Amino acid sequence: MNESNLHTYQLHIINHILTHPSSGIFVEMGLGKTIATLTALTRLMFDSFEIRKVLVIAPKFVAENVWSTETDKWDHTRFLRLSLVTGTEKQRLTALNAAADIYIINRENVVWLVSKYRSHFPFDMLVIDELSSFKSPKAQRFKALRHVLPHIKRIVGLTGTPAPNGLIDLWSQLYLLDQGVSLGKRLTQFREKYFTPGRRNGPVIYDYKLKPGAEKEIHQAISGICISMKSADYLELPDRIDHYIKVRLDKDTMKRYTDFEATLMLELLQGQEITAVNAAVLSGKLRQFANGAIYDESHNYFELHTAKLEALKELVEQANGNPVLIFYEYRHDLIRIMQTLKEYNPQFLSPKSPEYPQSSLSPKSPEYPQSSLSPKSSLSNSKIVKFSNSNQTIKSWNHGNIPILLAHPASAAHGLNLQFGGNTIIWFGTDWSLELYQQANARLHRQGQSRPVNVYHLITENTIDEDVIKSLASKSSGQESLMNSIKARLSRYS
Repeated sequence: MNESNLHTYQLHIINHILTHPSSGIFVEMGLGKTIATLTALTRLMFDSFEIRKVLVIAPKFVAENVWSTETDKWDHTRFLRLSLVTGTEKQRLTALNAAADIYIINRENVVWLVSKYRSHFPFDMLVIDELSSFKSPKAQRFKALRHVLPHIKRIVGLTGTPAPNGLIDLWSQLYLLDQGVSLGKRLTQFREKYFTPGRRNGPVIYDYKLKPGAEKEIHQAISGICISMKSADYLELPDRIDHYIKVRLDKDTMKRYTDFEATLMLELLQGQEITAVNAAVLSGKLRQFANGAIYDESHNYFELHTAKLEALKELVEQANGNPVLIFYEYRHDLIRIMQTLKEYNPQFLSPKSPEYPQSSLSPKSPEYPQSSLSPKSSLSNSKIVKFSNSNQTIKSWNHGNIPILLAHPASAAHGLNLQFGGNTIIWFGTDWSLELYQQANARLHRQGQSRPVNVYHLITENTIDEDVIKSLASKSSGQESLMNSIKARLSRYS
């Protein structure tokens, strides 16, 4: 493909980057913002000679797969020299010393990179792919990056979900783009101007509410450097059809779930403050039970039921050989799914192993009910999971050679093009994050998909699964919904 194949809306993105030294590209998934950015980079480097060395910061999977794939796909960018700054420190140093036009680093190594160069930061242009991953001003990656902003001549921020938890997420992202020109140089200044405190416990404020008219004012304040596009306005995508599959637990297992929930809730009521941290721990334990297994404090897991696995296998059988993309939550989900579907030779995409956070709650007997099943070690079973070459796995999937592909949304939700390999998604378990949910579904429901996309959600009845699905359907803040869910459940036992 060559530059003449670019869409009109992509030319608008390119022109915006060229005419704005600081630019926010808030463009939904599937509109081709990567190749638009690459085109702008080639013009800035080789037409106007405004920049000479570009740093791209991206999620690890996007860094390793998306940028090089897009560069090689287009005639007018194929000549660009890319250097991937990932791996061990020795490998990263070798990549930094290589002669290249664009250096691509995963966001986990941003602090290391800044500490290496300090005031001698060598890059004169910065592209932050998935800018929303810098939404927390408390994160070390944000604090590190703000120190080198004065050394950067041009900066581009790319994201399809700039405010997944509300407009308050915008401040740190816009600060990286314009160092406080649009929304103020301090977060407190931004809050005072546009928000009022919401839920609080004494001096501790849990969230903020927009003042009347503040949303419009914020949009106007950032409109000078940011553009926004929605896929529905530019693309004629095939339909996305959502299916909600109710999974029923047998009577004894359901009683164990309610006993387990009651034990955790009563323990929390005995003097512990309800914070986002322990609410998330509670939610995680309940979601694990709903999925069918749970970790103990040694990170061994106990299988409690196979109801979701049985429903999953039925859905895979109904697919009649058509490729299926399965999103899972916990490592024990992955291991159990791989075992259940082994006859289909399932492949695993993500190199990361999501770890369940250690709980401050002590284990109780309902958590580990008497069973003929013995505890299983996640580590000893990890040999079931074969970490294949990610790039090759993606190619094989898109060529229709992989019948079952498993992925974790936190690792595979951003930027990957999987739309050519299938049109069926199954969510074995879902997290509260609307951003991850939307991004993960967009791996198949995006430009290039030729068939309607079917998205199946496995929901264990009368469990916290139902609260999560309602939250995602309402598009409300994941943390707010999580807290409300836990508080509602606590009220049953208080």
